[in-house]
Amino acid sequence: MSSTKLAPRMRRVRPSPTAVISDKVRALLAQGKPVINLGEGELNFDTPAHIKRAGIAAIERGDTKYTAVAGTAELLAAIAEKFQRDNGIAYTSKEVIAGTGAKHLIFNALLATIDTDDEVLVCAPYWVSYPDMVALADGRTRVLPCAAADGWKLRPEVLRAAIGPKTRWLILNSPNNPSGAIYTHDELKALTDVLLEHDHVLLMADDIYEQVRYDGAFFTPAQVEPRLKERTLTINGVSKGYSMTGWRLGYAGGPAWLIAAMNTLQSQSTSNPSTISQAAAVAALRGGTAFMSDWLAALRAGRAAVLACIARCQGLSCSASEGAFYAFVDCSRLIGATTPDGTRLHSDLDFANYLLEAAHVGVVHGGAFGVEDHIRIAYAVAPATLAEACRRIEAACAALRLADPVPVPVPVSSASAAGAAAPN
Repeated sequence: MSSTKLAPRMRRVRPSPTAVISDKVRALLAQGKPVINLGEGELNFDTPAHIKRAGIAAIERGDTKYTAVAGTAELLAAIAEKFQRDNGIAYTSKEVIAGTGAKHLIFNALLATIDTDDEVLVCAPYWVSYPDMVALADGRTRVLPCAAADGWKLRPEVLRAAIGPKTRWLILNSPNNPSGAIYTHDELKALTDVLLEHDHVLLMADDIYEQVRYDGAFFTPAQVEPRLKERTLTINGVSKGYSMTGWRLGYAGGPAWLIAAMNTLQSQSTSNPSTISQAAAVAALRGGTAFMSDWLAALRAGRAAVLACIARCQGLSCSASEGAFYAFVDCSRLIGATTPDGTRLHSDLDFANYLLEAAHVGVVHGGAFGVEDHIRIAYAVAPATLAEACRRIEAACAALRLADPVPVPVPVSSASAAGAAAPN
């Protein structure tokens, strides 16, 4: 079919950049290239055994038929228990919903609430799919820049200045993809105080990486400011915290009016999530997270390995992430550098393509997350694989000729320094 037959909305949406990277990696692998994919956002750990057994048991007892659109009564109860136990938020069964992934629920929430030209405030760096989902819902994304000096977190004065009469949503993602930034209780309170001044603004808390944090407590906005509960949708799922990306099971808690609208949309699109995944999610939400200590130890080691690699690479710098499993690497000093074949790097995308083609390492360019001159490295891979990827990245960076090399300080003895200070 000719592209001229496509709906105009398709001109407003791009393929997911992370999916594009993964497709490129798969294509190179199919050609026999030894590519390492550090661009995909999933843990390399296996789904915990008790969760897999719950899925198998569901198949064996015949739980393979339709369920209620929002999920089984048992799953909805487990979701409500999770929010109460972990976040101190009380939801009824009419205030929670399960869907085929957190992405699905985010999209449904936006589609259910955005009118033409409504604004959605998104903090950069942001997850790649937010702007395109807003566009598909006929809304406009307003990007709120966050600075590395502020830990990549939104400042309340920036939020206050951005809110206008057409503002419909603020989306907060903590721990953040790609930066790993986590908002403290006080930082969230400063933001929710601003939202209390504007009762037309809804708040979406994307907490999908809640379990993957290295230090400190986790807080979510509806917990910090209960007065915003009726305007807050809290998104979560089992993909990241339980290594269940392929099970496609997300969940959300929010006001009954919004959950009902999302349920209606879901009833006319995907209907209920997989019954097998629902049974597995019940086991995940009720089975504890004892396995997470070992996972976090492995992720800390991966984070340390990547940070050490970055420290050895000319032109790269990075701070340690607080959560998730990414390094958001500043590559600004490599923009303008020349590759061994004479190609000039004009952007972070050029640098990412260089790493893929020259080093056979897949990463995602920062522009996909709304912050240029960066790349995102996902380090949740096997240690030996990560070590090899780091070796390749170091070699690729060493092979570049920088446009403006940074001088390396040369130690000077006090005697020679004194001599240099005295003119002939």
